[in-house]
Amino acid sequence: MVRIYNDLINALDLGHVGALVLLDLSSAFDTVDHQVMLDVLQRRFGVCGTALDWFRSYFSGRTQVFSVASEVSAVRSLTCSVPQGSVLGPKSWLAYCEDVALLFDDSGVCHHLFADDMQGHDHDKPSKAAGVLSKLAGCVESVGVYCDSRHLQLNSLKTEIMWFGTASNLQKMDINDRRLLVRGVMVEPVEVVRDLGVYFDSRLTMQKHVSNISRTCFYHLRRLRSLRKQVGREAMARLVSAFVLSRLDYCNAILAGLPSSTLAPMQRVQNAAARLVLDLKPRDHLTSAYHQLHWLPVRQRIEYKLCLLTHLAVTGKSPAYLASLLTTAKSRGSTSRSADRGDMFIPRTRLRQGERAFAVAAPRLWNRLPTEIRCISNTEQFKRHLKTFLFKLAFTDC
Repeated sequence: MVRIYNDLINALDLGHVGALVLLDLSSAFDTVDHQVMLDVLQRRFGVCGTALDWFRSYFSGRTQVFSVASEVSAVRSLTCSVPQGSVLGPKSWLAYCEDVALLFDDSGVCHHLFADDMQGHDHDKPSKAAGVLSKLAGCVESVGVYCDSRHLQLNSLKTEIMWFGTASNLQKMDINDRRLLVRGVMVEPVEVVRDLGVYFDSRLTMQKHVSNISRTCFYHLRRLRSLRKQVGREAMARLVSAFVLSRLDYCNAILAGLPSSTLAPMQRVQNAAARLVLDLKPRDHLTSAYHQLHWLPVRQRIEYKLCLLTHLAVTGKSPAYLASLLTTAKSRGSTSRSADRGDMFIPRTRLRQGERAFAVAAPRLWNRLPTEIRCISNTEQFKRHLKTFLFKLAFTDC
């Protein structure tokens, strides 16, 4: 999600409009054909001999029954599907369809795959929006043909397309340049899409995402409030961490650089959570509560995630699609003191919104860290020192 958001923000900073297409596969795990799977393992991955026989034994002979109350259906043989709850099931799915990435590459469409979620995006000047749509349509059609060959069903009715850009650039587009034809079904563009739990709006303000997180967190806080007298403070802190703080932290790296007014609902959630754990009154001051709980405020939690992702990239522990966004000033040929300190290169942007991209926000924060923290290679030690540093920074004036 960080990489996708980075690419969308970069397109917006260039003054382009673009489209994000989310493809949906109907019952993806349940439609994996066993014979096709064995062919893929042999042809694509070189699995043969005893190893292939082992996979054949694993997939063949499976049966299924349905149980409702005391009634049990007849036993049915399964010639397709991989068990989602097993260790091998998700890995089998990845092997089954990993070569679909080649279709996106051949079409020149940026893409990301996560389990059975496929998404592609492209962008260009507003005057060339029709070309963007044509490229995406051709790519989706190729994916549809591929799905047919693998006995998968591309669900046109659940496929979504969202155009993104500045408000002025989006207004320049013709409505006919926004609709996407997917296997005979005309897909109308939407203003907001939900992508792996993150809500992207067409102008990338992230207000819908913040609003949804806040609403969900307040719902759980109301439920937990009824337990306040039944459980102790320590148990309540753990419940709040599991049901509320985890939601505030999910994909929060994409919230870097947002104005305080946008993040304010999330901060109100955290304030309410602190009052619940410590049983404070509405007018009680919260600084001492944050000290007692050792919680970072929302903005510092975002900075913590960005710095952690940068650390993982520096130490070679992050995916290549994130590490490739970061380069050191020295590797760019800089001879300044910042290069000697090991600072990251900060790309220039045209718009203020461009500073929210991971490739810009992460290096800027990383360069502000003390050198002794940046030099820590052990991730657990880095996390401890980083949290202490950000905690002191957040409450310096308190």
